[in-house]
Amino acid sequence: MSGETALDGQRSLFILSPGDRDGLSQQARAAGWRAIAARRATDAAQRFLHSDAQIALADMRGAGDGDIRLIASLGPSVDAGGGALIVLVDAGDMAAVPALLEAGATHFLAAPFTPAELRATLASAQRLVDRLVGGTTHSRRAQRIRRGDALFWERDGDRIRISDNLARHLGLDRQSVDPATFIRRLPRAERRSVIAALRGMMRSGRPEAFAHAAPGRPGDRLVHHLRLVDGVVAADVEWLSDAHGHDATGRDDLTGLRSRQAALDWLEQRQGLATTVLLLSISQFDRMNAAYGQVVGDALLGRIARRIERMTVDMAVGAMVARIAGTEFLIGLTGEAATAEKATFLARQLIGAIGRPFSAGDHLIRLTARCGIAQSRADDDATRLIRRAGTALADARVGGGEGIRIFSSEKRSRQVDADQLETDLRLALDRGEIGILFQPQYPVDGEHMIGVEALARWNHPQYGALGAGMLFATAGRSDYMLPLSAHIQAEALRQAAAWPRALSHLRLSINVTAEDIAQPGFMPQFLNLVDMSGFPRSRLTVEITESGLIEDVDNATALLTALRAEGLAVAVDDFGTGYSSLAYLKSLPLDYLKIDSGLAQDIAGTARDRIIVRGVIHMAKSLGLRVIAEGVETEQQLDLLTREGCDYYQGFLRSAGVSSADLVALALKA
Repeated sequence: MSGETALDGQRSLFILSPGDRDGLSQQARAAGWRAIAARRATDAAQRFLHSDAQIALADMRGAGDGDIRLIASLGPSVDAGGGALIVLVDAGDMAAVPALLEAGATHFLAAPFTPAELRATLASAQRLVDRLVGGTTHSRRAQRIRRGDALFWERDGDRIRISDNLARHLGLDRQSVDPATFIRRLPRAERRSVIAALRGMMRSGRPEAFAHAAPGRPGDRLVHHLRLVDGVVAADVEWLSDAHGHDATGRDDLTGLRSRQAALDWLEQRQGLATTVLLLSISQFDRMNAAYGQVVGDALLGRIARRIERMTVDMAVGAMVARIAGTEFLIGLTGEAATAEKATFLARQLIGAIGRPFSAGDHLIRLTARCGIAQSRADDDATRLIRRAGTALADARVGGGEGIRIFSSEKRSRQVDADQLETDLRLALDRGEIGILFQPQYPVDGEHMIGVEALARWNHPQYGALGAGMLFATAGRSDYMLPLSAHIQAEALRQAAAWPRALSHLRLSINVTAEDIAQPGFMPQFLNLVDMSGFPRSRLTVEITESGLIEDVDNATALLTALRAEGLAVAVDDFGTGYSSLAYLKSLPLDYLKIDSGLAQDIAGTARDRIIVRGVIHMAKSLGLRVIAEGVETEQQLDLLTREGCDYYQGFLRSAGVSSADLVALALKA
C-alpha cells in the first residue's frame, strides 16, 4: 500500500470552536472524519496551514462582530490551499451570513443539526475541494507531498516509512527505518507517551495523539496525530511553534506559500543547475490597504497567492513559489522551464492574472504587477540571483511596455520582444501545433453531459501550451485570424464527427469570429465545411462573442438568421462584458445566451452583483433563450446560478478542456 493511499484513507477536518471543541470533534469522528481541533482563533490560520486538512469547520454560534473579524484570519489560509470553510451558525442568526461570506465561508450549517446534515455538508465541502484542486486524486495532501514539505509517517510491516521533510527534522538520512530507530530519535523523556499512545490506539481502534519537543527547537512541539487505516498505523505531524509568526515548515503564515528563507534554501540546493527566478511585485497595494483596511488586504494577498500558485504549477512542473516580502512573490524555475522564453511567457500570464479584478464588498479592486527575471550563473548564490531579479524589477517599474524586464549579461535589463509569437503563429498550422480541447457542458440540476465547447490550444515548441486568449490575441495582431479560425472550425468538426455512437446526443459549440462574419461568402463556405465533415447540423451550435456582434450588428443578425434557417443553433458568447448590449438582445436571432465567466463568478459576490446576473438571466428567459454559464468554479456559484434560472454550465467545477479521447472516456464513464 502506498503512503498516499494509506494517509488519505480517512479525511481530516480542522475544527475551530471556542466553546464546543470536544463535542464537535466527537461528532466529526462519528461521521468518519479525523478531527484536528483548536479553541483559539488567534493561531487558527497557522495551525490549519500546518495540518493536512482541506476543510475547516468554524463554530460561530453566539459570535459577535469581534469574533467574525477574528475568523477572517482563517479564511485566506483555507482559500490559499484550495480548501472549503464551513461555518456553524445559530438558526436565527442568518443575518451574519454576508459578513461571513466576506471572511471566506463557502458552506453554512445551522444549529441544531442532525448527524446526517453534518455528513451531507462535509460531503458537499469535499466535492468543492476535489474540484478546486483538480479531482479526488489531487488532494491538498497530495500537493503537499509533491512540494516535499509534508510531515507524516506510517508503519509498513516491520518498517516505518517517513516523509522526507520529517526525516530531515528528526536527523534521519533515510525515509525507511525500523520502529526502534524511529523511537530513539524522539526525546528520551517522552518515549513512554509514544508507546502508550500506540498501544491505546491498537486496543481501541480510536485515533490517538502524542507530542514531544521539536529537535533543535526546545520551545516548539511536534504533535503526532495517529490513526488506523486498513490496519496500518498512520500519523500526520503538526508543528506547533511558540514564536509568533514562525513557521518551522518554511511556510508563510498568511498565504501558505514558501517563506523567504525557504525560497533561499530551495535556490541554494539547486546551485550549479540552470535556474531562473521571477520577482513579481504587486502595484497599488498600499493604496488599497489604506482604503479597505488590513483584514481585506490580508485576504486579498491570500487570493493573489492562490492565483500565482495555480498558474505556476499548471505551467511549470517542479516550480517554487514564495512570498518573500509584503507584496513581492518569487517564482523559481529549473530544468526545461528555466529558459528566458518560458519565464517571460509565465510572467505575462501572471501579470494578466493579477490584472483580473478582485471583489471587496461592493467594490472591484484592480491591481497591476511588474516582473523582473534573472538567470543563474556558474558562480551564483541565491542572494545574488534574487538581487539581479530585483534590479530587473526596478527597471520594469520605471519602464513602459508590458512591465517585464530580464537582467542581461551587460547588467542592464532588456525589454522582452513579443513579436516572435506572431512569426511563430504563421508556421504553427503547418507544424500541427494548434490543437483542440473540448470542455463539457452540464445541466445545472443533472450529472449527464449534454454538450461541449471546442477550445483552441497552441502547443508552442518553446512556451508549451498556450490558451485561446494568447492565441487569438496574437492572431489579431498579425492579421492571421481567418486562417486560424477556419483551421479550428474544421479540426473540431472532424474530431467530433468521429465520436462513437454513444456520444450521438452531445451538442458541439464552435466559435465564429467577427472577421468570419465580415468575410464575403462565409456562410456557404461554413455550411459546406460542416456537411463535408459529416457532423449533423442539428447538433451544432455557432457561438459569436458579444463584442463581435457589436462590431456589425446588422450583418451579424442577417448571418445568424440564415444559419438558424439551415438547422444550426446560435449562441452569443461572453455575454456580460457590456451591459448596454441588453437593449438590442431582443433583436438577435438566438437560441442560447452564454454568461461571461466573470459575470458568472460575480454572482457569489455582493448583492449588487447578484442583481445584475439575475437581470441578465431573467431577460434571456423572457426572450425564450436557454442560459449557459461559463467559468463556474464553485458549488456556491452553481447553487446561486441554479436559483436564478440558469439552464447549463461549464467550468473547472466539473472539467477543464479535455482531448477528444479523454472526452469519450469521460462521457462513457458517466
